[in-house]
Amino acid sequence: MSVELVTIIVLLIMFVIGSVLPINLGVLGFVAAFLVSTLISDLSVKDIYSAFPANLFVTLTGVTYLFAIAQNNGTIDLITGWGLRLVRGNLGLIPWVMFGLCTLLTSVGTLGPAAVAILAPIALRFAARYHISPLLMGILVVTGSTAGSFSPLNPYGVIVNGVMQSRNLPHSPEMLFVNAFFYSIVVSIVIFIVLGGLRLLKRQDTAQRYAAATMEDASGDTRGTSGDSTEKPADRLTLYKGITLVGIGLLVVLALGFDIDIGFAAFVVGLTLALIAPRKQAGVLGRMPWSVILLITGIVTYVGVLEKTGTIDYVTQLIAKVGNPVIAALAASYVGGVVSAFASTTGFLAAIIPLAAPILQDPSISSIGVVSAIAIASSIVDISPFSTNGALLLANVQGVNERVFFKELLLVSAIIVALGPGIAWLAFVLMGIV
Repeated sequence: MSVELVTIIVLLIMFVIGSVLPINLGVLGFVAAFLVSTLISDLSVKDIYSAFPANLFVTLTGVTYLFAIAQNNGTIDLITGWGLRLVRGNLGLIPWVMFGLCTLLTSVGTLGPAAVAILAPIALRFAARYHISPLLMGILVVTGSTAGSFSPLNPYGVIVNGVMQSRNLPHSPEMLFVNAFFYSIVVSIVIFIVLGGLRLLKRQDTAQRYAAATMEDASGDTRGTSGDSTEKPADRLTLYKGITLVGIGLLVVLALGFDIDIGFAAFVVGLTLALIAPRKQAGVLGRMPWSVILLITGIVTYVGVLEKTGTIDYVTQLIAKVGNPVIAALAASYVGGVVSAFASTTGFLAAIIPLAAPILQDPSISSIGVVSAIAIASSIVDISPFSTNGALLLANVQGVNERVFFKELLLVSAIIVALGPGIAWLAFVLMGIV
């Protein structure tokens, strides 16, 4: 049996163990990475360390640290209260507001994970406070990022269009963007309906919640935020909350305007807030989802080992053996969906488009349709808890058991991986909708 097949079998065994037993998948991932590297391949321990996702670790810890401070001092409650007033108490509109904001950010050039890192903590805190499905809220944030990620200004769009142009292949940046945008909207509508969005729109207590939220400032009611031991004003702006809001705004400016790594930028802003009020930092580190960070980094480390052993290339190159261009496009879409659910979408797009060049050059099918199907299939699966976007959802979810949310997110991811690429292929390749 080849090394590539053994590594895939080990991955499947890990998921079975992690699903049946209360064992952190990240621990399984680190152990599997060590055993595979030392026993069945020629990789060294240094290769394992190089596979560790340092950038993802910094992003997760930096963002969750900053927003743990913001949650601890009541700033997130303040923002969610303002958000409720913005939609005049209609909670069913909030997921769509988050979808629209994420689409806007990515459309103007923000990398998807950066936009999700900014919005997920606020969106999921809102979901916890007003009893909205965190799965619904989180998925619409991520699909919003996909809706704008193939804008000609976004790195995803730049990569795909650049590869097509460099190989003199017919391409249309506008149509790629439009296809991804409308596909994401359709997926989001389906998710919204399936996960109870219509019931949320009709919920009878919406107006009462809105009225209560707008009256809190006037009445002077106070309550502690989740996990706090002290009572705090719920929706009242204080000096420290104001400084925290400025800090979050500064994070957005640094990450989007100056292209500074969002993880390190979050650490800088978080440390500044901690130094301003050091006595208010008790319990902040305890709020951070360390078990989730371990889970994600462990699994991604193992996926990095898969890349080093050639497993990813082995799976990708199977596309070249398919003779029929239409079937090859379907295979490429599914390879994109499966691999991107575990690996970097950016890196995979840069690799899969050149490998799919024989399909794109075939005059019998639309190259724009094929590249749209592959690109969408590779990005719509980013809700996977093993991708950066899904990991950010898992790291910021509140009010539910993390293990339960992980399983729910994994189930939805599996359904989207199973159906999403096929539907994209059906729409843009087989039916020729471009």
